[in-house]
Amino acid sequence: MRGSSMMTAISNSGRRGRSRVRPIARRTICGIRSTSGSRAHRATFWASDAGGLLRHTDFGRISGQQSRLQTGTQTIGMTIMVRMLAALALSLTMMMGMAVPASAASVVASVNEQPITDLQLNARLRLYELEGRSGRNAARDELINEALQMQEARRLGIEVTDAEVSQAILNVARNLRVSPENLREILSSRGVNISTLQDRMRAAIAWSKVTQAAVVPRVQISDVELEQRAVGQVSEANSFDYILKEVLFIMPGGQGNASARTAEANRYRSSFAGCDTAVQRSLNFTDAAVRDIGRRHATQLPEAIASELAGINVGGITRPRVVENGVSMLAVCQKAQARDTTFIKNQLRQEVGNEQLRAEADKYLAEVRSRSNIVIR
Repeated sequence: MRGSSMMTAISNSGRRGRSRVRPIARRTICGIRSTSGSRAHRATFWASDAGGLLRHTDFGRISGQQSRLQTGTQTIGMTIMVRMLAALALSLTMMMGMAVPASAASVVASVNEQPITDLQLNARLRLYELEGRSGRNAARDELINEALQMQEARRLGIEVTDAEVSQAILNVARNLRVSPENLREILSSRGVNISTLQDRMRAAIAWSKVTQAAVVPRVQISDVELEQRAVGQVSEANSFDYILKEVLFIMPGGQGNASARTAEANRYRSSFAGCDTAVQRSLNFTDAAVRDIGRRHATQLPEAIASELAGINVGGITRPRVVENGVSMLAVCQKAQARDTTFIKNQLRQEVGNEQLRAEADKYLAEVRSRSNIVIR
């Protein structure tokens, strides 16, 4: 039975509410998330989503001797960018830095005769400062790696368009809740030209495309090993199939008195008599809605909810939980034993695939580096 997102009942105010059974992670392009309502920005590490990244690689399509991973993602290269930009938001509101006066460039390194200048290095160091990092050698090595990544992309006929880079910059600005123009001004106030960020992102996008084209085919995942690991993770709590309904006491935009709404939800719960009367019962409450969740296996649910549902019989309902737009409870309409490893295997496939992909991408970059002429001056 497939789940439906259609709201089946909503009372009094008529406002429709939406909720999620599982928390859905917000995705960002640079691992940067700003705190709403705050003057300061908070850096948080998230898997990136600039056109699709590592966490969304579809390892479920691996087949045949080649075990080619088919994905709509751009992968490991952007992860490099994620780690390096994760702290950027912490310093963006500090406006004390001064631009460095222009000076003649000198070469600090070369990669296959492509020069890296002290101007590039100093610009990267100022970006490092924004990120709370330091280390001249680390910044120089990063520039060397980016040069290698761009050269390998060109060797493979891979291009990164200005539009892709512009979209990446736009996503950074959106995640920080500023305009691209404001982002430029903030960076400039600390002596960081927007081109420094653009160069890093261009290399990251290029490397993710290289990874997709040249590294993904190297990744091999054993279905037998996945099955063995999945079976070992099946427990009593995650061995059930459910048909569920959600009862939501709505707080539009997450605004409202959560304690009061939780109290109302508990009054509803105390007289809950099963899924058949869930809608009718909700009509006695203000801004209460019932929607069909449909079939869910326990492995598709957050661990805490799966554990609670395992102890609830058909016709029961979970304790109220505050969610993004209200107070939510799950009603158990049907329940059956089902030691299904499909969802666990898919999760493991993703995790194992990502681990192998990272390792293979690092190995591939090391190979590119070993056959290159790198001169440090």
